[in-house]
Amino acid sequence: MALKLIFALLATLAPAPHLLRDVDGTLHGSLEQPGGWKWTLLYFLMSDCPIANQYAPEVQRICASYGSKGVRCFLVYVEPTMKVADIRTHMKDFKYTGIPAILDNTHSLIDVSGATIVSEVAVFSTNADLKYRGRIDNLYAAVGKPRQVVTQRDLRDALDALIASRTVSHPRTEAYGCFIPPKQEN
Repeated sequence: MALKLIFALLATLAPAPHLLRDVDGTLHGSLEQPGGWKWTLLYFLMSDCPIANQYAPEVQRICASYGSKGVRCFLVYVEPTMKVADIRTHMKDFKYTGIPAILDNTHSLIDVSGATIVSEVAVFSTNADLKYRGRIDNLYAAVGKPRQVVTQRDLRDALDALIASRTVSHPRTEAYGCFIPPKQEN
């Protein structure tokens, strides 16, 4: 009896999994146990962040290119007061198709990734092991200062390294965009 109590107590101390439940209610596994893919890519965004919105076509291209290579993409909306209807409108306006959207109003995914900026991405392997966090590319030299030509494709480089079973050479890069708003307390 005492042993059962100890195991029950230990089970309550185990960290809760970081579920990947989309706005339609579909559960896609968790960061700890993905649903059939090797790497989970989280793209943090807000509907009114111009830098994040500018990346919509590139996010679509990356997700389409790497999906067959074991990468599953998720759009993670970070606005605590956002409604599902607003997310669907934003996805339609920016032509996001085939990428599940998650509303992270509890900051579960934000906290585990350490993300602070909208337009930042995080790539996890199984067991919620963070492999890359940062910018998609170097389109922005600073806030409000876009480059004429992208010369570094940090996210693609990180994904290519992971797929080839290599270490990501730059696992952290600085993203530019809008600050993730604080979690609202109930």
